[in-house]
Amino acid sequence: MQEAESPKYAIGGGSFSIQLMKRKGVTAMPRPHSHRSIELYYLISGERIYFIEDQVVTVREGDLIVIAPGELHATASSQVAEFERFLLHVEPEFLDPSLSVEPLLAPSGRFRLIRLSFKEQDEVRRLLAQMQDECRLGRLHYELCVRSLLAELLILLHRTEPQRADPADRHPLFAKISEIATYLREHAREPLTLEATANRFYISASYLSRIFYRFTGFHFREYVTVVRIREAQRLLAETQLQVQEVAGKMGFEHMSHFNRTFKRIAGITPLQYRKRSARD
Repeated sequence: MQEAESPKYAIGGGSFSIQLMKRKGVTAMPRPHSHRSIELYYLISGERIYFIEDQVVTVREGDLIVIAPGELHATASSQVAEFERFLLHVEPEFLDPSLSVEPLLAPSGRFRLIRLSFKEQDEVRRLLAQMQDECRLGRLHYELCVRSLLAELLILLHRTEPQRADPADRHPLFAKISEIATYLREHAREPLTLEATANRFYISASYLSRIFYRFTGFHFREYVTVVRIREAQRLLAETQLQVQEVAGKMGFEHMSHFNRTFKRIAGITPLQYRKRSARD
């Protein structure tokens, strides 16, 4: 694999970052992850497959995808192996108070794939290239200039007309993986096995295991564990259930196992998570 990767520039105490990357060859699926920042991914050329929570979507040349904070996601190569992209991470405090990203995410509130016109593509590339240049050169008031360019970009995106889903995105395999991932998320409190899930969707367990990892970056059991911990996070933040009760509802028989798994995925213990949620 060949790649050309510019430095990742971060300003505003790390509340804004931008990076340009170009790669040739098939790239392995990075580990699924989430951020407390908003992610904006603009594909200059090529094609990428995005897995977001429980949806598989195709991002094509000239598309921009916006992902809400906290959404689990990863990207993988499609049949078009070469690609070039800009990647931005923006924390809410970096934005102008009069601007909001939430309307861009409607109606799901989780992510939005924006199909830009050719004219809009040119403008988006100009704005992103200017942001990168300002960060690279670091001239007087460059951070203020980046904020201004970002505001222009968000205004442009707010003004784009909503696009209907492209029928080509409704690939049967993508739809099947999305359907399975949604099922696992909605039934996280129930016993879930690879074999039983494969039977439910009329495919073999080995085939399900293979295609699920290919498009999500998760092994089946690993994804089940992650969605259970994310549901546990919701219960800890939104209910008064004891930690032991939350663990039991999510199928963990031993508190030590729940605590270890929770910390591995969330980065902190269940009690620490509840305390932080109460402060927020």
